[in-house]
Amino acid sequence: MPSFDMVSKVDAQALDNAVNVTLKEITNRFDFKGSHVVIDLNKKEFKISIEVEDDMKLRQLMDVLISRAHKQGIAPEAFDQSKSPFQSGKLLKQEVSVRNGLRQEDAKKIVKQIKESGLKVQASIQDDLVRVTGKKIDDLQEVIQASKGWGLGIPLQYENMRS
Repeated sequence: MPSFDMVSKVDAQALDNAVNVTLKEITNRFDFKGSHVVIDLNKKEFKISIEVEDDMKLRQLMDVLISRAHKQGIAPEAFDQSKSPFQSGKLLKQEVSVRNGLRQEDAKKIVKQIKESGLKVQASIQDDLVRVTGKKIDDLQEVIQASKGWGLGIPLQYENMRS
């Protein structure tokens, strides 16, 4: 029976490369000359700690980081900027977490969307992925096309396609 897995993964090496390229670009920019800028990636927790002098520089830094990460193949939706920046002395600090893996509530939303689509497939949650099985590969491809338009706010990848 044909099946595939819906996952939401971020490659740690690609994220590390994006952070390093961002830091290199920011240090060479004229508007950041002499500024205090710190970008630190915690690879185990998938969190990026940022320290800058003001809000404008924080927004510019995040724009550069997201664009560089996008070039590395990381979707912009992977960055969770829900925590607001906080002032620490003269510096503005923000912690940006990178979504890696499907959370249980996101997996439930995906299964619900698949059931509402009316396609003849079955979806099951297995740890941090959703396995979709069907009788025909065409049905699975329709699920993939439909999922691109759901707008769940999480980056999805499709892997392990078997026939």
